[in-house]
Amino acid sequence: QVQLVESGGGLVQAGGSLRLSCAASGSIFSINFMGWYRQAPGKQRELVAGITSGGSTNYADSVKGRFTISRDSAKNTVYLQMNSLKPEDTAVYYCNLVHDWTNYWGQGTQVTVSS
Repeated sequence: QVQLVESGGGLVQAGGSLRLSCAASGSIFSINFMGWYRQAPGKQRELVAGITSGGSTNYADSVKGRFTISRDSAKNTVYLQMNSLKPEDTAVYYCNLVHDWTNYWGQGTQVTVSS
């Protein structure tokens, strides 16, 4: 079984920065993809950023140039550095892991950006 533990959410003023972390543990042997999704009240969950096993990254248009996804393969951990935060970035952020082609989700961490 695989578990995901997220950390790093919180309250920040517009223009500020936060760094989210997601550590995977358990029987890890084949990570296909790690990424971050977010869900704001009344909206659908959307992909924010992702990184494949080969290191390719992709970002939502709304965060390009402000957010950076990275990973530490030795620690099975993915990070999301969020800079120049905007009130519209406010959401619950979920870590997603595709391991051996099975989806796993973190519990979610709240990010609130005040104007």
